[in-house]
Amino acid sequence: MSRSDKKKRLTNCLRVIRNAWHFYYTLVLMFKVACGSFGIALLTP
Repeated sequence: MSRSDKKKRLTNCLRVIRNAWHFYYTLVLMFKVACGSFGIALLTP
């Protein structure tokens, strides 16, 4: 395996990890927004 192949594989792995973190934070944000809206709906008469 050449040096550029190793570097390309590492770059692809880092890209996948970064995408996974973005997906995770998006899910958390959506969950907070959904629960916040639900909580506000419960508090209003």
